[in-house]
This record gives sequence, structure tokens and C-alpha cells, in this order.
Amino acid sequence: MPYLQSNIPHFKCWVRKEFTHNHEAHHGEFLHAMAVAVTTMPCRCLSFQMIFTGIEAEGEEEDTVHGGAMWARMPITALVADIPLEEWPEPMAVHDAQPWDCSSHHHAVYVLDRATPCPWMAKIAGEMYPAKYLFTVDYTESEIADDPAQHKQSHVLQLLDAGEWTGNIVALPNNRVRVTHPAWFETGTGAPDFKPSAHIHYSKSDLDYVLDVNRVFDNLYNDNEQ
Repeated sequence: MPYLQSNIPHFKCWVRKEFTHNHEAHHGEFLHAMAVAVTTMPCRCLSFQMIFTGIEAEGEEEDTVHGGAMWARMPITALVADIPLEEWPEPMAVHDAQPWDCSSHHHAVYVLDRATPCPWMAKIAGEMYPAKYLFTVDYTESEIADDPAQHKQSHVLQLLDAGEWTGNIVALPNNRVRVTHPAWFETGTGAPDFKPSAHIHYSKSDLDYVLDVNRVFDNLYNDNEQ
């Protein structure tokens, strides 16, 4: 199980330049980069290992300084998708971009292949927006991460048609997203009739079973088998 950092399906993006200057300067400016790894730290949002490409935004002078430079632990709120945009998106508060912080250093990164082809719907600040799914981060080996009633995944998405937030990168749990695919199912609306489970399911939870040796060892070598 990876600890702290993992490779990801890398993606090109823009980085809000103020994040590279302690938020003291360069607001409204952007540097082109590739996100190549993700970092998970409890009580913080996802952050990313960046490699800057040296490509400048349209209309700006050619960048000959930043190509190949790296930055560790760039917060998700610094990233903007490298997609056609009419305007740069407005910055998002962390609680909008990732409403639940990382719950452990221990994590897994994977792509839900069957949930990848079509846009997802992302609920942010009470509104539903289409989004492009990139990958998922899941957590374990902490009290919160392994509590079935509290566990949250982080689905990393690019917002597509989200008004002033179009292009921002977000990380949302299951209860703030819906997958769409018209060939497989009809996407529902409203709140699913779900209640989080507080139960842990394991084979030795039934005392009668545990104390019955014949049942526990009821395998192909059981002498009682007819």
C-alpha cells in the first residue's frame, strides 16, 4: 500500500502562479505543467507533484525559465485543466474543491474504467455540473479511513461547464457525484435512498460458526464428507 505519494495517470494543466510565490504576487497569471504524482496527508487536501513545461499562456512572452522545473505538494486548488477556456476560472475555496480532506497517508490510486467514458455530474455548492473523470484516490490504515460510516474516496475531476469554475480540478466523494452513461443506465436525480452502513462484515462475526469446528473446516478434506 503506497504511503504519502503515488504516481497517477498524468495530466497537463495550468498552475495558478501565485501558488509559486507564497500568494504574495502573480495573481491571475498561470504556468503550464504536468501533474505526475499525488500526495495524501491527513487533514489536508490532495496535492500534486508538478513538472513545469515552459509553455506560456496565449499572448504571453515565451517562457524559457520554468521548463523542467519541479514543485512538490501543489494543492488541488492551484490547478486548472488544460482545456479550451473562454476565460480563466475563478479560484475555488478548498471546501468546494475537496469537501473532505485526505484521511490517511496510506492510499491507493486507480482508474474506474467502466465509469470513465462519459461525463460525471458533480455537486458543488448546491449545483450539479458536468465533469471529466480522471482517477480515484482511496484511503486506509487510519481510524476515519477504515470506519465504514466515515470512509470517503476522492474522485479527481475536471469541471467542464461550471460557469466561473469551468476548468478547475476537484476531488469529490461518492455522495457528491453521479456517473452518466446513456447506453448502460438512466442517470437518476435527487438523493439516492441510501444510509451509510456502520457494520463491518467478516467471516468470524458469528460466534456459533466460530465454535463449530466442523463448519469452520468444512473443506474437501473433511472426513465427515459423504
